[in-house]
Amino acid sequence: MLRGFYTAASGMLTMQRRQESLANNIANANTPGYKADQATVRAFPEMLLYQMGSKTVPTKQPKNLPIQNPIGSINTGVYVQEYVPNYGQGALRETDVSTDLALIDGVFPDETGSIFFTVQNENGEPRYTRNGNFTVDGQGYLVTTQGYYVLDQAGNPIQTNGMEFTVTPEGIVQVDGQNIPLGIAYSANANQLEKEGNGLFNGDAEPVPGGVTYTVQQGFLEQSNVDTVQTMTQMMEAYRSFEMNQRVLKAYDESLGKAVNEIGRIV
Repeated sequence: MLRGFYTAASGMLTMQRRQESLANNIANANTPGYKADQATVRAFPEMLLYQMGSKTVPTKQPKNLPIQNPIGSINTGVYVQEYVPNYGQGALRETDVSTDLALIDGVFPDETGSIFFTVQNENGEPRYTRNGNFTVDGQGYLVTTQGYYVLDQAGNPIQTNGMEFTVTPEGIVQVDGQNIPLGIAYSANANQLEKEGNGLFNGDAEPVPGGVTYTVQQGFLEQSNVDTVQTMTQMMEAYRSFEMNQRVLKAYDESLGKAVNEIGRIV
């Protein structure tokens, strides 16, 4: 009985964490470049049950030998293994703002590959983002809305000295007669990147290799790839599953209460 108690409890915790992930997706449905998280649910390792017993061996001096009769396997519940972002392309929205940039996916040789803008966080470390909602700071540098420098291909901040500049589809910033390549990074396995908040990813990425194609669109923003209708449906499913496990847990609790208070009572 206690095993079923814990199994139902693990189902409730799993659905609660899945609900939190879905709620976070809904909250970021209007965040440019946001990639929806998908909670992967996995069962705990199965256990093989045996019936323990003994068998008398008919010898001159009878002996009892322990035996094990296999009953079958049993599962001990589920848990959220990890949150995997969906790196699918989000829809584009035209803003006509020169500092807004959108990455448009092209051909990737790896199924799990993805491209990103490279920025520099407050500690001077490179990070990656799909949020191209940039602006220009007081020193004339291209920065994110959090004030992080947008980097070029050489890893240096990009100075535009204002909003009068052009970005070509190949990702070249043209300003004051200079051609500055944007620091576009490619990750062959984007699932290994770690979300850090503010639309930033941390992990291993490299300059765009041969065979990878993309387009940079100035004056556009890539929208979140959250499907709000589907996410709301999944939230209802998670809620119903939570309720179901809650009812199972209540039934186990009532049965356990009867076992303690009623079974074996001396009248």
